[in-house]
Amino acid sequence: MSQLSITEETSASQLSEGLVLSDVSLELGDGEQRVRVLDHVNLHVANGEFAAVVGPSGSGKSSLLAVAGALSLPDSGSVKLGGRELITATKRQRAKYRLKDVGFVFQSGNLIPSLTAADQLRMVNRLAKGPRNFDPMPLLAAVGMEHRAKHRPGQLSGGERQRVGIARAMVTKPAVMLLDEPTAALDSARSREVVELLAQRAREMGIATVMVTHDREMLDLCDTVYGMNDGALSSQ
Repeated sequence: MSQLSITEETSASQLSEGLVLSDVSLELGDGEQRVRVLDHVNLHVANGEFAAVVGPSGSGKSSLLAVAGALSLPDSGSVKLGGRELITATKRQRAKYRLKDVGFVFQSGNLIPSLTAADQLRMVNRLAKGPRNFDPMPLLAAVGMEHRAKHRPGQLSGGERQRVGIARAMVTKPAVMLLDEPTAALDSARSREVVELLAQRAREMGIATVMVTHDREMLDLCDTVYGMNDGALSSQ
């Protein structure tokens, strides 16, 4: 398949390549403090695949997510989504990619305190210039949170906030979903419930999904597991 421009209207979620990082390297810091946080990383996550990345703190996992989500540009290599090269895209094009094609899920949901669960989703739809008649209820129902639609984050449990965060990440029907320690603030029962939900939605919606985690008890729910150490990625 020929390389596509990031501005093309064809949805990346309809394309077969998924998320592909090829020979990606990244260094951070200055002078003698400069550290290679990504060392010739190669990663291919197909549409509908649920992949996990495990490794000690400081191994490069967060930098990997930042590059995959176009938050950071690597020093070398290639980052493609659905065949589209992100490194050569403009700053504006990468911002559009983050907004419409990437769903981020953070440790505690990262919700806006003043907004209800339903309004969290409406805000993303508005920023992405989605349909004016957008209804957040089907997505909230998909994560079992329709009965809490009018509640604000302070009125929700940790697991409930995480579920709202998952629904919010899916508003734009992203091509890729990036999960940064999504179970870190949850107990073991809630953790498994959340990861099962994430895996199910990723497969049903054909989303290429990468989960960074320290929780090895969740790895049986993943299709592929990678280990990361000193910026290098390897299959496990």
